[in-house]
Order: sequence, then C-alpha cells, then structure tokens
Amino acid sequence: MIFIIATVKQLGFCWGFYAHKHINKHAVYSLPESSLLVFFKTNSDFITSNAVKPDQRRYIVKEEACRHYIDLDVYKKDTSLKSLPKYFSQAQELLSADTLEKHGILPWHIFKTYNMLVKAMKDKDAEKILRIASDLGHYIGDAHVPLHTTHNYNGQLTNQVGIHGLWETRVPELLSINYDLLAGKAAYIDDVQALAWSTVYKSNNAVDSVLKFEAQLSSSISEDHKYSFEEKNGITLRTYSPAFSSQYSKLLNGQVERQMLSAIKTLADVWYTAWIDAGQPDLSNFAAPILIEEPQEKELNIKNDRFLESHNCDQHHNLFKHSFLTKN
Repeated sequence: MIFIIATVKQLGFCWGFYAHKHINKHAVYSLPESSLLVFFKTNSDFITSNAVKPDQRRYIVKEEACRHYIDLDVYKKDTSLKSLPKYFSQAQELLSADTLEKHGILPWHIFKTYNMLVKAMKDKDAEKILRIASDLGHYIGDAHVPLHTTHNYNGQLTNQVGIHGLWETRVPELLSINYDLLAGKAAYIDDVQALAWSTVYKSNNAVDSVLKFEAQLSSSISEDHKYSFEEKNGITLRTYSPAFSSQYSKLLNGQVERQMLSAIKTLADVWYTAWIDAGQPDLSNFAAPILIEEPQEKELNIKNDRFLESHNCDQHHNLFKHSFLTKN
C-alpha cells in the first residue's frame, strides 16, 4: 500500500465525481412527462457518467478551466451586483475577452451551452443532445458552489487552504445519504441568462459563511481531531475527519444540501426550457441507450492536486489593473 500525506484538495474537485453525478441523475427524474423525459431516462447512465467530462477536459483543453467559475469579487461591488453585462458580447465592449476569461466566464458559458443544447434538440442530434445536456449539468452544478464565485476559491487568501474540497466534496460524500434531493417537477424559465447570473450571485452571498464557520470550527479543535487518514484507490490520504466535516455542515445549517438540491432543480428547469424553445421535438425515436465508457476516476485522482492550481486559464489568477476592476 502506498502511504501519502495529502490535503483534502487532492481528494475531489468541482462537487467531486459523486455530487456531480447525483445532480445530473436526479435532474432527469425532475422532468415532466414528455418525450424528453423518456429519452433522458433511457440514457440516464450516459448523463450521469458524463457529468464529470468538463473536469476531464481541463487537462487537455486550455479554454475549459475558466468556464467553471467567476471571481465576482475582483469587480467593483456596484458593477458585479448591478451592471456587470448580462451577455458576453456586451461584456467584451467593456473588457477584453482575455480579461473576462482570466476571472471566469461561468454564467455566460451556461447560457452559451444552453443555446447549443437548443440547437442540438432542433437538429434531433441524439448524441450531441446528451453530451451537451451532461456538460450543462456540470456548469450549473459549479454555479451553486460559493467558492466558484470568489478569488479566494480555496481559502488561499485566508489561511484556509483545502476548504474548497471540504465544502463541495468531503461534506456531500459523507452526509448526502441523508439529503432530500427530490426537487419537484421542472418549470419553464423565461430568461436562462438571468437565471445563471442569479445563481452565481446567490452562491457568492454564501462565501462569507463558508469561510467564517470553517475558521470558527478550526480554532476550537485540535489538528488530531480536524483530520483523519483514509484509504482511497490504494493510497492513504490525510483528509478532514468525519466529525469535523459533520460539525462544519451543522454550522452551515444544511447549506450544502440546499445548494445541491437547487442545482438539481435549476438543471431540470434549463433542460426543459431548452426542449420547449427547440419546439418540443419528439425524441421518442431515440429511445435506445447510447453506450458509454465509464470515466477512470483513479487516473484522474492522480492529477487531482493540479486541479485547483489550474483554477483559471493561465494558472496565475492575478487581478488586472483596469478601470472596471478593483485595484490590487
């Protein structure tokens, strides 16, 4: 057995395999009766397994990383909360694409992916529908993670390194067996782009509590009780203890569960809206499951320590000096 001491950030990423898959899977069963529901239920294994594909692409597609987050706190407060351009083309009139990508394009990319899904549905391209729908689930899931909306994405600015994996991976993996993930039936969304922005703003409002309660709990517990050792894929890792993770979740008052449930409902709503906007195409002719190859989690976990370090496109995550941004 290989023995390694590692932080929790080396255990999982972006809701982890577990949570991302559950978000996609549960969203399928929130769809109302329709040919879309039949098609997605038949291919739920594909949609579930491919929920992690965007994370896999981060290692081979340079442009992928900045699609997973937006650092709202690098923009002036009045700008990010009131007048940050709703559409990417409008934002480019104020800031360069490079600047926008450096600080993340998550809400804009959700809308772009949604439009891609509408087109795939209009074209009745079965495989493309499933792949894009799976990707959309990943991005909507990321939008519900508070630490995907801040420059302090892993507590690196507040001496809380590892908190990213604690919130989005460790807590749900340990506690989600008791979560109520029945989100209700999907509804039509009048403005998907506005919904994407509303989602990241709500997530960003939770950043303070995410950081505050971890610091509060850490100050009252010893290192021996904060961490424990567990084996994963033949490797022994030092991670947050079950007791610490559980106490952290209690201090957050079910925040992780609420965000996960919201991600499921939002995803189902957006899938359903795309189908309606595509003209409600009959997808019943695509009932046969599409075969998939299960992602290799073990191989990806070997590279997992690199994930948060590549939190944006060029791996530097610096602030630009620009009239539209806060100063360093």
